[in-house]
Amino acid sequence: MSWLNKIPQAARDYLDQNRLDEVECMISDLPGIARGKAVPAAKWEKQTQFHLPESIFFQTLTGGWGEAAGDDGFTEPDMILKPDYATATAAPWTEDGTLQVIHDAYSRKGKPIEFSPRNVLKRVVKLYEKEGWTPVVAPEMEFFLVAPNTDPAKPIEPMIGRSGRPAAARQAYSMTAVDDYGPVIDDIYEYAEIQGFEIDGITQEGGAGQLEINLNHGDPVELADQVFYFKRLLKEAALKHNCFATFMAKPIEDEPGSAMHIHHSILDKDGHNIFSGPQGGETDAFFQFIGGLQTHLPSVVAVMAPYVNSYRRYVKDHAAPINLAWGRDNRTTGIRVPLSDPTARRIENRLAGMDCNPYLCIAASLACGYLGMKQELWAEKRFEGDAYDGDGDLPQGLYAALELFDANTAMHKVLGPDFARVYSIVKRAEYEEFLQVISPWEREHLLLNV
Repeated sequence: MSWLNKIPQAARDYLDQNRLDEVECMISDLPGIARGKAVPAAKWEKQTQFHLPESIFFQTLTGGWGEAAGDDGFTEPDMILKPDYATATAAPWTEDGTLQVIHDAYSRKGKPIEFSPRNVLKRVVKLYEKEGWTPVVAPEMEFFLVAPNTDPAKPIEPMIGRSGRPAAARQAYSMTAVDDYGPVIDDIYEYAEIQGFEIDGITQEGGAGQLEINLNHGDPVELADQVFYFKRLLKEAALKHNCFATFMAKPIEDEPGSAMHIHHSILDKDGHNIFSGPQGGETDAFFQFIGGLQTHLPSVVAVMAPYVNSYRRYVKDHAAPINLAWGRDNRTTGIRVPLSDPTARRIENRLAGMDCNPYLCIAASLACGYLGMKQELWAEKRFEGDAYDGDGDLPQGLYAALELFDANTAMHKVLGPDFARVYSIVKRAEYEEFLQVISPWEREHLLLNV
């Protein structure tokens, strides 16, 4: 059982208290859904890999298919999935001892599958490493706790708190609001501790039942793994208390949407922040990273806002940016530079929705900054004031976003040409599926009025 020496201490501590019954071997698909196999512990200890068809990456969110198989046709060849033992973590909500392990996807020739989301992020990180840079990120996760919703025709409603009332809205940072769903939060803390995840803090956001969890900064792949795991953790903690955790970008009308803000900094070979110079001033790399975000973010909005619902979040004066301006400690701008000392100087991308795939979103955001530094793009003049007063800079809908994504060949080279091909095909297939659905708004206003 040499694999026990390769897993994190938190996983070993869990196995000291629980007999291992099952291992969930998983990988993220394009939407961020965990795909894989549950394997009995006895079999897990004998295997070093398993197989799944590469077609899992051609599936739409609804279970449909994009015609992305390539020149060989839809033959569904198997991928070789190899465990990353460093990702092993408990599934503490299960009755029997269960570990989760994230796997990486390879072809039969041993090459990374280019359109596997974790491989996309690893590709971008490797480009940084070739320049002698170490990217550091810190995601912020916003989500809603809502009442169970089993009828899609009914609007989503906030969960009922321990007070017996629906969760409070417009009470950002309220400790009373947080206390109202304290039992759910208690389980979130417990599950996170068992899994070895460190939460930097939980706050009430502006929406009814909306919370934000901040994670400590670190390696992009490790943080994407944590967000991937956290989405499952949060759903399980909510279900235990008869509510749903949802990561929809805009689940409730007239409430703010949910974002996944990403903070970025970059270290050189000596561990120094390249955004700060010897005297603590801002460097060319700092302004070029911002310039890369301003230039290339529109072409990756399709990755950061991947569904038709995502674009309902970009509403003026509703806590989500609609622009590519940058400002210091200004939450109305799409790109914010938080207050910090020079060693911790960082740049926050506020555009991404929480409905994104964390691997792809972080990869795309880092890719924009990378291109900014490589192409020596310069930031526009710093914005001062309320950025909501200006016009929006973002594509108005998924179709327009995909047009921009398809046109940016420089971005394709960074993220991977085959990924860009598959992603566009699958997202367009999803959009066509959406167009076949008639909404309540259409029935209400078009049925008799036109």
